[in-house]
Amino acid sequence: MSQYLRVRWTIAPEIAPRPLINCNRCGVKPYRCSGKFRVNANGKRIDAWLIYRCTDCDNSWNRTILERCNRRDIKPALLAALEGNDPALTRHHALDAAALRNRIGRIEEFADVAIRKELLDGSPESATALWLELRLDAATPLRLDRLLAGELGISRSRLQVWEEQKRLIIEPGNAKALRKPARNSTAVRIDLTGEADRDAILSAASG
Repeated sequence: MSQYLRVRWTIAPEIAPRPLINCNRCGVKPYRCSGKFRVNANGKRIDAWLIYRCTDCDNSWNRTILERCNRRDIKPALLAALEGNDPALTRHHALDAAALRNRIGRIEEFADVAIRKELLDGSPESATALWLELRLDAATPLRLDRLLAGELGISRSRLQVWEEQKRLIIEPGNAKALRKPARNSTAVRIDLTGEADRDAILSAASG
């Protein structure tokens, strides 16, 4: 029976998606998140936007976060975070590619990620198999095979062979899971029995 090295990878996108907007000065251009909110109060109604800037001329575009919301329906902590340009709240909205795409249509996405590796159980010296738990701070377009190959120091074709041999199992997953973007709460199990570079792969996996 395989002895697993269990590792959790926490994956965080490094570059927020950028909406492609028809700038009235430059034509269609990507806009970057400025990291700042604009909040407007009209009586008891609150509007809030996340401000984006054209990457060429710095022209602004406001992405709606709150629209005509009654002040009493907004938690004081949220309002304070919006008015104070809270970095965590800014990052949360900036990295929400699905919401941005629904709002503007076309967006530019980036596969750059930062990965924190946490050893949960087992020893790289004695393990014969790898069990990875993936946790994503936000969605990323980075394909699972590119993620695994890059971090484990192996080829994508080798991953494909292991999958065909049932030595690589993705849960939940299907026949195309390797070629799709990495997803939150995915588990990847790899049987490394007999692999000459097993120690190097396990060491790379655990960081």
